[in-house]
Amino acid sequence: MKIQLTNTLTRRKEAFAPADPKRVTMYVCGPTVYNLAHIGNARPPVVFDVLFRLLRHAYGEKAVLYARNYTDIDDKIIAASIERGVPISEITRAVEEQYEADMAALNVLTPTLRPRATENVPAMIAVIEKLIEKGAAYVVPSGVYFSVAADEDYGKLSGRSQDDLKAGARVDGEDDKRSSSDFALWKTTTPGEPSWEAPFGAGRPGWHIECSAMIEEELGSPIDIHGGGIDLIFPHHENEIAQSESAHGHALARVWMHNGFLTMDKEKMSKSIGNIITPKELLEQGWQGETIRYALLSAHYKAPLDWNDELLEQAQKSLDRMYGAVLRLKDAPAADAEPPAAFVAALADDLNTPAAIAELSALVTTANNSKKPAEQAQAKADLLAAGALVGLLQNDPEHWFRASFGEQAAEIDALVAERVAARAAKNYAESDRLRDALAERGVEVMDSASGSTWRRKG
Repeated sequence: MKIQLTNTLTRRKEAFAPADPKRVTMYVCGPTVYNLAHIGNARPPVVFDVLFRLLRHAYGEKAVLYARNYTDIDDKIIAASIERGVPISEITRAVEEQYEADMAALNVLTPTLRPRATENVPAMIAVIEKLIEKGAAYVVPSGVYFSVAADEDYGKLSGRSQDDLKAGARVDGEDDKRSSSDFALWKTTTPGEPSWEAPFGAGRPGWHIECSAMIEEELGSPIDIHGGGIDLIFPHHENEIAQSESAHGHALARVWMHNGFLTMDKEKMSKSIGNIITPKELLEQGWQGETIRYALLSAHYKAPLDWNDELLEQAQKSLDRMYGAVLRLKDAPAADAEPPAAFVAALADDLNTPAAIAELSALVTTANNSKKPAEQAQAKADLLAAGALVGLLQNDPEHWFRASFGEQAAEIDALVAERVAARAAKNYAESDRLRDALAERGVEVMDSASGSTWRRKG
C-alpha cells in the first residue's frame, strides 16, 4: 500500500516510508489537563486515530507505536492547585478521566503510550543539561532558556525568519533572558509551587521541553510522524525541533502533520473567548459519539471546519442511512473482508476522509441494492470493514436507532410489538394503522423472516 502524507516541514505531499516498517512511530501532542477538552481539542485525536488505524492496517497492529501525551504541569494547573489547596494530580487526573471517556465515546482507540509530563521530568532535565553543555541554552535567575540565536535553522517549520520572531516576547518573570525570542526550558519556582531538583537549580519544566524529552524517552528519535493542531506549528513544534536537534544532532521527526482549526459559527473556537462546547456536553444533549466523530471527519483534516448544528444533523442523517443498510442486511452472514481497495486508496491519499466517506456512501448504495444472499453477505462485509477503518459503524444497528430516539425508543418498541401481534393475528387493518402511526413518528418498520426491526425513516 502506498500512503502519501502532507509534510508541513517540506510543504508538499510525500510518499510515506517509515525508517523501520516493523516499528512505525507516531507522536501527537495531547491535552493540557487543567479543564475539560472542547470539541476543537477533539479534532486532533480523531484525525490521528484514523491515521493510526490506517498505519496498523498497512503495517500490522503490533508494528505501530503511537504516543499521545498529557501535559499535567503548567501555570493554569499550578494556579488552580494553589487556589484549591490540593495536589496538582487531584486536578489533572479527574480531567484525564473525563478526556478518556470522551475519546472512548468518539471511538478513538487508546494510544500505545500515554506519558505524563510529571512522570518524565528527569528526562527533561537530561535534555536541558545537554543543551547547556553545547551552548544552546543558558542559566539565569528566572530559569534556563534556549538561545534561539544559537540555531541557524530556527523557523524552518513555520517559515518565520529570525528577524520577525515575536512569540518569545518578554513576560513577567522573564526580564533576565537575553533575547525576547528565547524560550523557557526550565522555570525557577516560587515558594508553594511544585518543584523538582536539578543541577541548574530547583524549578519546573517549561512547556516545549516536555514533548522533546518524552519522544526521546518513549519512542527514540527521529520518529516517523509528529502530529498536532495547526496552532502548534509555532511556537511549540518549532521549539521542539530547535531543542531536540540542538541536543541530539539529528531530526526529531521525518513527517510533521497538522490539522486545521475548528471554528464555532465562523469564529475560532477558544476557551478564552468562551465560544466552546465540549464532547461531554454534546453527548449529554443526545448526540451519539459516532455522529460527533463523523462530523469531525467530514472535512479534510488540513481544512478548517465550522462547527454548528447543521453539521451534526447532516452527520446523523448520513449515519442513519449507513446503519439502515446494515440493519437491512442483519440476516446476512457476517463474512470477514478487507476494506475495499478504493476506500483504502482514499485514506492513503493524505487521509482524504471526504473521499473515503463518498466511497462509504457508495458501499451503502450497493448494500441496499443487493438481492442475492452472497451479494448481501459481501456488501455487508465490505461496509463494516470500511467503517471499522475510520471508526464508524461500530454500534449494533438496532441500538443505534434506539439511542437516537432516546426515551421514545421504548414507546416505539411497544408499537412495533403491537404491530407484530396484529400481523400474526392477520388483523391487517390494525397492522396498517400502527405502521402509519410509526411513520408519523419518523419510524420505518422492516419485516424479515427473523422478525421486525425499525429505523429512522428516510
